[in-house]
Parts: sequence; C-alpha cells; structure tokens
Amino acid sequence: MADNADRAAELVERHLEGALASRPRFVGVDMAAADCEECGDEIPAARRQAAPWATTCIECQGIRERRARHAR
Repeated sequence: MADNADRAAELVERHLEGALASRPRFVGVDMAAADCEECGDEIPAARRQAAPWATTCIECQGIRERRARHAR
C-alpha cells in the first residue's frame, strides 16, 4: 500500500520525465536556436554559446522575467 510520500515521489518523477521529454535537445552550440522565439531577431552567438538552451534574446528574456515577477 502506497503512502503519501510514495505517491508524491511518483508524481514528481512523472513531472520530471515529462519535462525532460519536452525539452529541446541540443547536441552542441551549433544546434541552438538562431532566432528569438519572441521577437524573431537573431540571438547573438555569444548568448547561444553561453546558454545553448536559450530560445530568446537577452532583451526578450528580461521581459519574460519581469512579467513572471509581476505575476506572483
């Protein structure tokens, strides 16, 4: 019989598996997105090299973070 801790661990594992399955898969910096998904401008090479998972330019990322802070 599963207790609350077992059910919580199972739920966390399922969420983690889902998050990992939906993440972008980058083999290297060359595979990083070249264009910002928000504004469509090119993401600078230095940002792509420093954060190959980035899908937005630094300006749009700043806007996202400010919106997230205001949403709390």
